[in-house]
Amino acid sequence: MATTPKARLTELAADLEKYLGDPDDPGSRIPFTRVLDHDEHEEYPYGFVSQLRRWGVHEYSLPAEQGGRAGNVETGFNLMRLVARRDSTTATALVITNLSFMTVWIAGSDEQKRTLIAHMKRGGGLSWGLSERAHGSDLIANEMRAERVAGGWLLTGEKWLIGNATVADTMVVHARTGERNGPGAYSIFLVDKWSLDADTVEELPVEKLHGLRALDLSGLRLKGAFVPDSALVGAEGQGLEIALKSTQVARAVISSLALSSVDTALRLTLDFTERRVLFGGTVSDVPYSRRQLVEAFADLMVADAVSLGAVRAIQAAPEQLSVWSSVAKYLAPTLLEKTMSQLNVVIGARYFLRAHPHYGPYQKMLRDLLVANIADGNTVVNLRNLGQQLDGLLGRATTADDEVRAAAAERAAVLFGMDRELPVYDPSRQELFSRGLDDAVLAAPDALRRLRALAEDAKSAERDRLLRAADVAEELLGRAGTLAGRATALKAELGRAYAQSAELFDLAKEYCLVHAAAACVHTYVHSHDVLDDPLPSGAVLLLQLERLRKQLYPHEFVTDQAVVDEVMQVLRHLHRENRLFSHWQFPLAERTDLSAAAL
Repeated sequence: MATTPKARLTELAADLEKYLGDPDDPGSRIPFTRVLDHDEHEEYPYGFVSQLRRWGVHEYSLPAEQGGRAGNVETGFNLMRLVARRDSTTATALVITNLSFMTVWIAGSDEQKRTLIAHMKRGGGLSWGLSERAHGSDLIANEMRAERVAGGWLLTGEKWLIGNATVADTMVVHARTGERNGPGAYSIFLVDKWSLDADTVEELPVEKLHGLRALDLSGLRLKGAFVPDSALVGAEGQGLEIALKSTQVARAVISSLALSSVDTALRLTLDFTERRVLFGGTVSDVPYSRRQLVEAFADLMVADAVSLGAVRAIQAAPEQLSVWSSVAKYLAPTLLEKTMSQLNVVIGARYFLRAHPHYGPYQKMLRDLLVANIADGNTVVNLRNLGQQLDGLLGRATTADDEVRAAAAERAAVLFGMDRELPVYDPSRQELFSRGLDDAVLAAPDALRRLRALAEDAKSAERDRLLRAADVAEELLGRAGTLAGRATALKAELGRAYAQSAELFDLAKEYCLVHAAAACVHTYVHSHDVLDDPLPSGAVLLLQLERLRKQLYPHEFVTDQAVVDEVMQVLRHLHRENRLFSHWQFPLAERTDLSAAAL
């Protein structure tokens, strides 16, 4: 058995890939043919979910102390990427159950945890009853009410647009328990639908969806449904705090769906461009197409680096998770939606084909990707959360002393060191606000020094790439000071309107670019010695940073054709060796021979 954290995770990922097999093989456990059939007919993938539960994939997101297998949340995140590269719907169904459990992991009793984990290990599912039809993300406007009675509570109200609401036996419900409005007016309950009187519970119709068509997205209506005192999770009035902390974890984890959609889309596009001959050469060799391909890869690697830090922050920096999770939840889906638009141009008409024997999954991934932007807090919610903390973040980023930065650098080595052991997840350390701390940005000067030192030890061509990358990163990271000045000027100009202004949202977007640039540099310097060939690559890092910079200067390049060609070599290597497009580079299931007709 492998001993280092990276080796253990790689071995586990390889085992899951071997179990699931090549998705192009109709005889594999989750083949694209059946995935598309489920999607076309809007049929929930019971068989896929059951197979994965029998393998135990969901157990790697459950605490070992009460019967799960989770050591690192990162393990469950990456295993779910391998599921989602085949079918986002199946992955989402499993993720919903695991994220619903987070409320209990955060605040539940030991008995509640053991009972639910045993239920889940027997194949039971959970749903997270948070949103309501009239209120969406406005949690303190929720109307479902829990009225105290002898021995328990009576729940009345409706939860809507809830994943797994119909297929799951248990719903975790956010309900009003206080008369006076405010953050202390809500509590969390475990609602076992099979223990309720028949006339007190009604499942709402499953909604027809644009993406994830086979998912159960429905709702639940309760009318005086009785739940016992033992169903209360945490303390009465703690519901909003529990919900917000659970959402922090969800936002960090959900980016796996976006990463997987683009991984499969890029892989399918390369299947086309590496084989299709045009003007005497392959489509991949057409300069315009080649740049589109490597830019898509660079975008994916940016999102991968941001997600790497955010997921590891759940355990290594839970006090800062409100920032890291919102950056990841905003940046990864919005960036990768643009990436898919570029791939659409390269793969051409094939992205319209719903039933093509090989390229059919592309259009499903294109649709499924969109849900990552809205689930568990949309773009507006995450930018508002960052905007509320921006003054503190920018203040620390521009004025932190050497002691603060040294401590941040020490933590950043764990956050972005893929072979570093993570501390056990401790939900009591989570905070609703980060108090101005963002180790990625605070430790960026240290990371830049490390990058320049690595450049000095590199061969001439690589030295040039790394030094140029350091210069671009320094420019992007320096925008923290510019942002601080703009924020001060805007507050003076707008007064109280500043807190809800569109300009504040724009500042929050730009802060995400600063954090992302830091994440890319940290991943390189703290994981370069454990990455597998052909990584690390100065050319890839330089292109990652160019992609972030182009969001500010869309028509300026910092790379040339030589850099593009180097990145294409990396991309081709990963494609031909059949590895995940990620810093992790997990080996994927051996691909079956594909007929020329299918391609």
